[in-house]
Amino acid sequence: MPSDTLTILLAGGSGSRLQPLTADRAKPAVPFGGKYRIIDFTLSNCLHSGVHRILVLTQYKYHSLQKHLRDGWSIFNPERGEYITMVPPQMRAGALWYSGTADAIFQNIFLLERSRAKKVLILAADHIYRMDYAALIKAHDEKNADLTVACMRVPIDESHAFGVMSVDEDKKIVAFQEKPKHPIPLPGEPDLALASMGVYVFSMDALLSELRADHDLPNSSHDFGKDIIPLMIQTHKVYAYRFGGSRGRVTPDRYWRDVGSIDSYYEANMDLLKPVPPLDLYQADWAIRTYHSQSPPARMVPSENGKDGQLTNSILGSGTVILGGIVRNSVLSSRVRVEEGAVVEDSLLFDHVTVGAGACLRHCIIDKGVKVPPGEKIGYDSAKDEERFALSQKGVIVVPKQYRFE
Repeated sequence: MPSDTLTILLAGGSGSRLQPLTADRAKPAVPFGGKYRIIDFTLSNCLHSGVHRILVLTQYKYHSLQKHLRDGWSIFNPERGEYITMVPPQMRAGALWYSGTADAIFQNIFLLERSRAKKVLILAADHIYRMDYAALIKAHDEKNADLTVACMRVPIDESHAFGVMSVDEDKKIVAFQEKPKHPIPLPGEPDLALASMGVYVFSMDALLSELRADHDLPNSSHDFGKDIIPLMIQTHKVYAYRFGGSRGRVTPDRYWRDVGSIDSYYEANMDLLKPVPPLDLYQADWAIRTYHSQSPPARMVPSENGKDGQLTNSILGSGTVILGGIVRNSVLSSRVRVEEGAVVEDSLLFDHVTVGAGACLRHCIIDKGVKVPPGEKIGYDSAKDEERFALSQKGVIVVPKQYRFE
């Protein structure tokens, strides 16, 4: 049952592959979809799944994340035993920072012990997906499992980035490889592998025992995928739970994205603009919650010269004004301003970005507070762009927060 489950969100990663978007914020606090933060998706899953005792383990540049949780997620009632609590490193187990996913939880083992929970749901706070954790927990209980690992089918040529498993007919995991060079394919489906989502349900006793044992191993990297799970499948009841099935209340769109790189992050935002988005943000009983700033509605208005703007297949955040500019296939966050004759195409613009008159942006991510000068061009000359900005492997240009043009 969700009521006897403690949830731990791992939110301490530095997000180095998302630089410069993570230069001043933790990866889970990076804006997404014109309105949200990445962590909102995991927290919304918790909200709708009925798991309301949540510890958020932070480490790296967490001020922005802390502020977002304070402003948007102070919704649970502690008198009913509900909470979302941020837990920064406390050095209770030594003088070191967290050195792995398992070590992060081991350093807070006293919180597990005093929670009186029977199970622990462990989640990453930096993935985009919708999932009913109550159905996962129910499956864990039905198997009387020590550990249940949520999994999904992925193309074999992409599976080297995941933990890959093999299961028997009863869905018991019989082999587990963390980021293997030669992944195990699914039986009869050589082009697919069964990959871990980094979503785990542990029985409390098994987790406490394994964390203590792992802590004492001198050569361990203290990671669930590399160390804990491969050992547990030899000695415990460890089962797989298939993501995107018919169990649970959320519609099975089977969408899950690790937005750990600039390209994957950009593409996940662009997915929202497809005619039928693969991630349904409009399911009324599974809304994605976030903090809402006090902003006026978005608006298109003719420029002072009477020139009308144009808007095609785009998302506009509250308070955004298109003042005779052109926006195509883009995601604009709150209080963005696109002035006369400016063109924004295939781009992501964060809060309080201003695009000056006649400026042209293409294939860009523009972080908060940037004022693009009139007539500026970004995304049209790769050599010039690379001199000034970060470029992804697929050529997405990232203009960092508060960048000042010369």
